[in-house]
Amino acid sequence: MKVAVTYENGQIFQHFGHTKQFKVYEIVNKVVVSSEIIDSGDEGHGALASLLHAQNINALICGGIGGGAINALGQNGIFVFAGVEGSCDEAIAKYIDGTLCYSTEANCSHHHEDEEHDCSSHGHSCNGSCHN
Repeated sequence: MKVAVTYENGQIFQHFGHTKQFKVYEIVNKVVVSSEIIDSGDEGHGALASLLHAQNINALICGGIGGGAINALGQNGIFVFAGVEGSCDEAIAKYIDGTLCYSTEANCSHHHEDEEHDCSSHGHSCNGSCHN
């Protein structure tokens, strides 16, 4: 299984559509067997789903993400764990042990083309959903 995490300086980047890098973890029998950082190529939301699909990613861990991106990822067979904050490595450890808390409410559904915004500032919190 391969899991991608939006990545910036070891932390989960909080806006999927603007992420410059992903940290990709390969997990076998609940053990990380490899990890690598890949560039997003600055392609935009739809192309990011295709990029992750081409990397054979099974799941994505991220901060804020819009509904269109979630749909594009889902169409590529990628499950999304949104609204996650903190260290990428810690998130993967929680994913593996089944305690990763994520939010289905963490979606950035208010995109404005000419305006920058920080998805992490919208008060997202765990809704009690945990990966098992």
